[in-house]
Amino acid sequence: MVVKNELNNLGLHYGPVELGEVEIMEDISPATIKILDTGLRKSGLELLNDKKGILVEKIKTIIIELVHYTDDQIKVNLSDHLSEKLDHNYTYLANIFSEVKSTTIEQFYIHHKIEKAKELLVYDDLNLTEIAWKLHYSSVAHLSFQFKKKTGLTPSQFKSLKSKNRIPLGNV
Repeated sequence: MVVKNELNNLGLHYGPVELGEVEIMEDISPATIKILDTGLRKSGLELLNDKKGILVEKIKTIIIELVHYTDDQIKVNLSDHLSEKLDHNYTYLANIFSEVKSTTIEQFYIHHKIEKAKELLVYDDLNLTEIAWKLHYSSVAHLSFQFKKKTGLTPSQFKSLKSKNRIPLGNV
């Protein structure tokens, strides 16, 4: 809604506004781009004008949706999935991502899987086996290894830490 309002305020013609993407139908001046960018930033959004930045945002969006918003397991490995979705060679995607984000696609993916695991440990009643299955780990040991490597704690240590810090709402 924010993006449409900003585009309408500038009298721009545009195609469908989708998550993170809109096509503007006419050429726009650098001054208009600056005004659009300023308006978007006021709402916490950012105008991505360069192809590398746009591609990196698309990679991030696919990974975040995959980890946080779907329970479906992809039928191929992540590199093939990204290549199919974005119609680019994975090596090209990986190089651009590393150049722009100073981390690898794999590390970004693992980071989000561990963040999701932390969320599930604290807020769900799933055991570690169920969490490993839900996040498509090959084993509980693999999840535990990556979890400890990223957080410095085992999943059990993390869960017990968080439960000690939780205060029931009735006691606030």
